[in-house]
Amino acid sequence: MRGSARVAQDTERTAPDTTAKEGNARGSYDFLVVANRLPVDRAADGSDDGWKRSPGGLVTALAPIMEKSDGAWIGWMGSPDEEIEPFEHDGMALIPVGLSAGEVELYYEGFSNSTLWPLYHDVIAPPEFHRTWWDAYRRINERFALAVLARAADKATVWVQDYQLQLVPAILRARRPDLRIGFFNHIPFPPPEIFSQLPWRRQVLEGLLGADLVGFQRPNDAVNFGRCARRYGGAAGKGTQLLVGKGERAVRAEAFPISIDTDRISNLAQRPDIQERARQIRHDLGDPKTIMLGVDRLDYTKGIRHRLKAFEELLVDERVKVGEVTLVQVASPSRERVEQYRLLREEVEGTVGRINGAFDTLQHTAVRYLHHNYPVEEMVALYLAADVMLVTALRDGMNLVAKEYVAARCDGTGVLVLSEFAGAADQLKQALLINPHDIAGLKEAMVAAANMPAGAASRRMKAMRRQIIVHNVEEWSAAFLNRLAEVTHG
Repeated sequence: MRGSARVAQDTERTAPDTTAKEGNARGSYDFLVVANRLPVDRAADGSDDGWKRSPGGLVTALAPIMEKSDGAWIGWMGSPDEEIEPFEHDGMALIPVGLSAGEVELYYEGFSNSTLWPLYHDVIAPPEFHRTWWDAYRRINERFALAVLARAADKATVWVQDYQLQLVPAILRARRPDLRIGFFNHIPFPPPEIFSQLPWRRQVLEGLLGADLVGFQRPNDAVNFGRCARRYGGAAGKGTQLLVGKGERAVRAEAFPISIDTDRISNLAQRPDIQERARQIRHDLGDPKTIMLGVDRLDYTKGIRHRLKAFEELLVDERVKVGEVTLVQVASPSRERVEQYRLLREEVEGTVGRINGAFDTLQHTAVRYLHHNYPVEEMVALYLAADVMLVTALRDGMNLVAKEYVAARCDGTGVLVLSEFAGAADQLKQALLINPHDIAGLKEAMVAAANMPAGAASRRMKAMRRQIIVHNVEEWSAAFLNRLAEVTHG
């Protein structure tokens, strides 16, 4: 049975939380994705049901699997203090989890993004530890888990996504040991020396150890998790092969680097209208010899300040000149209610203003700063317009922008300058790899990228394109789910 009738029937049969708490409820979905957000956004274009599919890579990877398996996606709809019944959109059954404005502040803005996010990104910014945030995090993780328990069929596969829901696997394991449980951490996982700062380190590790398979972006993240689990989570075993519950149950921690929908980006890059838009962008910027591009969420982990500092010094040193080289910086709005992000925006915008005030001419701008979200078509046009892509993350789980830029360069042109602290550096080895903290080295890489001979640039770009064509986002999801099936013995 499919469609909204299926959702309604499933909800009617399993809705009471009291039944789920006892572990006796059985839903009818064999595959469930659990994420902080549903894979849809409010539509402003008057669509039939008021929703549109989100553009993220996770949605692209999992939507076909959900359609084939008759699965459901559980998540928050993105607006507080709103209760929405389960519904279907674009072939996916969606189960909303409601959050109040206060819960968003404590669980999401607080514990998830002001405690875990900075802690897991090498404390680039200082994490804050508040018991009220932790209490909210526990309650919301319980709420998500109950939504799963009410919908999961016998021996269903449940795939929990990311750091906001690290307690969910253990809650599910305790109440439904029949479930096959996977967890994927999309951001880095810190070493024990950093993770140990978390007052609730044992509870978080025990939550993750409820999964059969815990996936990470990089092998070193899996190693860090294994070390933490043995030191603080009561696990035994060696390396990333962990044993829990007095050695009665095995948990695997392994790397599954996520990728993108390569075909979609490549196809967009070959559309005549998008190619024409790229030419228009270059013209609007004064047709400089070299366009350098940064595309990031406005986040302190992305190294935007380091990038601007390097570019400013190149202008001061007269190694690049306004009119010949332009830096375009797209900084998408991010967590603007969190104080650290408000301060970062003020600093970045002040730096851009200072650079432009010192170096702009009547005809040309040194830095074109864009604090907006753009549709994917406009982003691909920007990728086509840019001669050099700058990815200078101080710490990043993957950084899919780097892979999108490579996917868009169908003609083999363009140069990628890539931080070695981004997960993408493990796959895109032909990029100019840099340490963003080394401003002198970053400057050298930017100059080398701008002046790289066409033949050398083409060889590097074609090698990177071969990598992402083979290892696309569908391959990532299949690899994780196949491995989950293996470790749970089919």
